[in-house]
This record gives sequence, C-alpha cells and structure tokens, in this order.
Amino acid sequence: MVFVSGQIALDPATNTLVMDSIEEETHQVMKNVEAVLAANDCTMDNVVSCSVFVKDMEHYGQINAVYGSYFKEDTAPTRALVEVSRLPKDVRVEVSAIAVKEV
Repeated sequence: MVFVSGQIALDPATNTLVMDSIEEETHQVMKNVEAVLAANDCTMDNVVSCSVFVKDMEHYGQINAVYGSYFKEDTAPTRALVEVSRLPKDVRVEVSAIAVKEV
C-alpha cells in the first residue's frame, strides 16, 4: 500500500504555489499526487481512496471536473470531499490518497 499525504498546489520545479485559478490549482495538486505515486511504482489506476479538502464548497463543480479527469469512470476510487476552514499555506484544495500496489 502507498499512502500519499496531503498534496497541495506546490510546483516542485519552482517551489511556488499554483493559484491562478481553482482549475489550475487542482491540476497541480493532482500532478503532485501522480508524482508521489510514480515514485512508488504506482499510477492513478492503483488509487483506491482519496480525501479531498476544499476551502469553499462553491468550487465543487470545477474541482470535481478536474479531479475526475485523472481517473477512469468505471474504476474511480472512493472519495470523501470535505469543506474546511483553512488549509496549509492558505491553499484552496488538498488531496490525500491511498493506493494498492499490484503484487
């Protein structure tokens, strides 16, 4: 099993936050999840569960559209999406994931 701790929209190349739009922020978060998985010989297909934390539920539609583009509809992982009052570095989206490696 691979446990991906909360990923935020920190661009690893520049060490800056990607905050131009909620869509771009969410894409960076998901790219960071993919990178952690890849470093552990996994892909998004290995993900069985995600926790998504958002600062404002009003962004649900935009976040959901981007998030959903990273998974196949018929094998998408379970997900909890929760609105919280504050996230690290005042970002608007954070994602944690659990993946199961093939044996």
